Amino acid sequence: MSKPEYERLSAMDSSFLVFEGPNTHMNIGGTAIFDAGPLTTASGGVEIDRIRRYIGSRLHLVPRYRQRLAFVPVENRPVWVDDDHFNLDYHVRHTSLPRPGDDHQLKRLTGRIMSQQLDRRRPLWEAWLVEGLAEGRFALISKVHHCMVDGVSGVDLLAALLKGEPDESIEEPARWVPRPAPTGWQLFRNELLRRVRVPLAISRELQQLVVDPERAGGRWLESVNAVFELLRTGLRLPAGTPLNRPVGPHRRFDWLTIDLADVKAVKNRLGGTVNDVVLTTVAGAVRRFLLRRRVDLRALEYRAAVPVSVRAPHEQGTMGNRVSAWLTPIPIQEGDPAARFRAVRDTTAALKETNQAMGAAVLEELAELAGLGMLTLGVRLASWVHPYHLIVTNVLGPQFPLFMLGAPMLVGYPVVPLFENQGLGVAVFSYCGKLCWGINADWDMVPDLHDFVGDVRQSFVELHRAALAPDVARARPKRRRARGRTIADQRAASTDDRAHANQGRR
Repeated sequence: MSKPEYERLSAMDSSFLVFEGPNTHMNIGGTAIFDAGPLTTASGGVEIDRIRRYIGSRLHLVPRYRQRLAFVPVENRPVWVDDDHFNLDYHVRHTSLPRPGDDHQLKRLTGRIMSQQLDRRRPLWEAWLVEGLAEGRFALISKVHHCMVDGVSGVDLLAALLKGEPDESIEEPARWVPRPAPTGWQLFRNELLRRVRVPLAISRELQQLVVDPERAGGRWLESVNAVFELLRTGLRLPAGTPLNRPVGPHRRFDWLTIDLADVKAVKNRLGGTVNDVVLTTVAGAVRRFLLRRRVDLRALEYRAAVPVSVRAPHEQGTMGNRVSAWLTPIPIQEGDPAARFRAVRDTTAALKETNQAMGAAVLEELAELAGLGMLTLGVRLASWVHPYHLIVTNVLGPQFPLFMLGAPMLVGYPVVPLFENQGLGVAVFSYCGKLCWGINADWDMVPDLHDFVGDVRQSFVELHRAALAPDVARARPKRRRARGRTIADQRAASTDDRAHANQGRR
């Protein structure tokens, strides 16, 4: 009989379990739309059983999808163990829109699915296959708990489940035998032994400081500065807005698509990055939206949390969260779109020079040492302080078509969760020449979400027009060594295709 096996959740992964409450579902994922093509049945439906078998044949590539949570007694620290009652039919679900279903109905369905928490007694994911869409399409709505994946590993997961060619074959799945889970006593004993080793790890750090004081001291000083930079920004309470009030449990979801070539034309003309274009577009949209709600913008410092990947090259393809964040002020007061872009570009260039993104990673390491109690306290403090107004995440996806059993994926709209007092979240995913925007919102706080989507589109149209005006100078910022990279930066830098990396550089 094999010995019990488990994996500990990192402090960051655990934090998303702590952040979750009755109104703050830590679900990420999105809605991908496919041309049904070879998966169409004689009755006009989709071959659901075949898709389910296909997904089952790919699960060996993502072992976390057959694991559930267990908890260390006393401390209540979460760990992953194999689920000996795993049932694929529970996780891969099937539903249909009333034919002919349209995008409006699909958006409503996505919002309803994201309004429901995942069952912590089972592996923390669901995949909803939705047939009935007009024009011979079907959708896959994926929902995964944030403690399992971040934006980068979510794209890696997509690549694992789909293929880069229209291959209709289904591989014979490898036989899966769940490893036995440890008993509560074994978990408690192992955690106790780990705690005993913590002072030894600290002692080794101190010895390094004695042996090589210049190098170790510089590293420590850099860490202290990083934490200071993060706290200096994060502890300044942002002003309230109509979009920053206690959220409820229900969600609205909407989307739009922008041509990636148009986005790159803007950044090439103005000398910034695709991520700068995204943040500038969001700033213009928020400006229009708040002005329509009669908010005085003159004294409002509006901040976005922008996820920054800290995933090392050898960590590509692994699950879990390896991400920090910039707390980025965005210039919603600025009415001129070109000037707004320059302000964003200068801010992000300066942030790449600071250690702010590293600060969160340092705090995570401290939380690993201090234990779950200190982590929980830190999460509660962060929820109370709430140092940003919304999250804007931008993930670089593949710029080539993906297929499920020969059915091409047309678009994919990502979902970012809402935290306490955050009524709006923006996620962007670039795929196959498109920039796909997924916008998640509290149902009651943002009943006019469709207006915000229109504001995003109009904000980009204004920026594109301003950037391509003949009198706009190409004032490029000085190149600086980046200390932090957005998730899209990290993806572009890690690709094997040098030309694609240069084109997709954020």
